Order: sequence, then structure tokens, then C-alpha cells
Amino acid sequence: MSAAALPSAAPAPGLHVAIIMDGNGRWAEARGLPRTEGHRRGASTVREIVEAAPRLGIGILTLYAFSADNWKRPAGEVATLMRLFGDYLRREALRCVRDSVRLTVIGRRDRLAPPLRGRIEAAEQRTLPGSRLHLRLAVDYSARDAIWSAVERAVTARTCSREEFSRLLRSGRGEPASVPDVDLVVRTGGEMRLSDFLLWESAYAELWFTSVRWPDFSPADLAAAVAAYRTRTRRFGGLAEAEELSAGPPRCGAILAPVGTLTAPGRGGTGRRSSTCPGASRSSGPPC
Repeated sequence: MSAAALPSAAPAPGLHVAIIMDGNGRWAEARGLPRTEGHRRGASTVREIVEAAPRLGIGILTLYAFSADNWKRPAGEVATLMRLFGDYLRREALRCVRDSVRLTVIGRRDRLAPPLRGRIEAAEQRTLPGSRLHLRLAVDYSARDAIWSAVERAVTARTCSREEFSRLLRSGRGEPASVPDVDLVVRTGGEMRLSDFLLWESAYAELWFTSVRWPDFSPADLAAAVAAYRTRTRRFGGLAEAEELSAGPPRCGAILAPVGTLTAPGRGGTGRRSSTCPGASRSSGPPC
């Protein structure tokens, strides 16, 4: 059965956390090792994070394993990444079954080697009943490509509702349309960008950046990200009930607060949003 034919399952409970696993190569270079060694160490980190996720209230974990632009890297590095991915699927499928983890792969498959595509389909089939965690691996993935493909299908289907478009976007990747939007995006390695990752699904996600490189990222770091997330009030463009009751004239800080980002406490940030304009008072800010 192809990925597109996989039956839908009830959405896993808990948060949907998406992680951009950055910094493998730089981790290795800082230690005088080949970049490929960083990728090998990063694969071990994946296991630790997958095991910790359900304990932190995460029901869906999406990991950015290989972007569509990563094909531009040296051929030897790409070959190593693909070999590590295949090894992971073969080695971890049984562990996922044992731990009730459902594994699916999103992204293009036509550029992957046939044996690797076979391993993907076998792992997806074997882990289909998993309900404790839905682990999604983004491989040869581009959010822009996924959105454009969904636009083409929407034009063909002559549909224009947001809900239908969202369904087309997800079903085009061969996964259940019931997968919810992302709650929290985590990026390791010190960079602060989304890099063409889940752009539609992360429209209202909280963002958490850390300088910790992926091979060193630990369950404690993930717990810190989730704890920071839980301090936020997600307004989705509106106001919380208490704010609606006490809202006065809008101030600059109140307007800017929803677009700030979360940063790792003690690693380049406080875990709080920036909430004032340049030159504004820290306590209240000037009227807009």
C-alpha cells in the first residue's frame, strides 16, 4: 500500500512540536571530525528525543531530516544522510512498534532510491497502529513546493475554502488530513529562521530558538522549550478574555507582543517575548 493510501487515524493527543535539527556539521567541525560524524551523532539524538516526547505531553513530533535544498550539499554528505536515514528506518521500526509510535514520512519520494522508498513504506505499515506518539520525518521536503502542489490540486478540483486547501496540502503528502497545525517550532544550532519548513501549518506556532547544536540537544532542552511554550497565551490574533474586559487604548507593546519569538533561557534569551517598540518605556510603551 502506498503512503497516499494509508488510512487516517485519530489524531494523537497533546502538542504538535516541530523541530529543525540544525548544527550537526558544525558540531563535528568544532571537534575536528568529519561533518558526517555529526550526522551520525545526530541520529542518536533523534532516539533520545522521540523517547522523551510523550512524557512531555507531545502527541505529534515532526522532525526536519532533509530539506529539498539539501541536495545541493556534497554528494558524499548526501549519500551518508540517506544511508543513515535508511538505517534508522530499519533499526527503529521495531522500537516504534514496541513503544506504540506511529512513523510517517512527509516530502517527495520520487527522488529517493527505490530501496529507501520500500523501507519507508514498510516502516509506515508496521507502525500504523501506534497511538502514543505520531513521529513524522520530513525528507526531501519543501513547504513552498508542498503549498504550490496543493494550489495546483485546488485549481483542478475548483475548490477555494481554507479547510479544503489544508486537506489537499496534507493529503498530497500521503498523510491523514486530520494532523493538526504546529503548536511549537524548535530550531537548534543558533540560527533563527524557518528554512522552508511547515510554513502553512506553523502560521500561529510559537517559536523557540537555541544555540545548542542538534547532537547536544537533550530531553532537558526539549523540556525547557515545552515549559516556555506553556507560559504563553495563544491569542490567534485576538485578545484573551481578561484583556478584552480591561482593554484600554492600544499601546505599541500590546500590539507587538504576539509577533515576538521565544528564545532559550540562559542561551541567548529569557524565554519571553519582546513587547516594546524602539524608544518605548519598558513598563507601558507610548500610545500607538
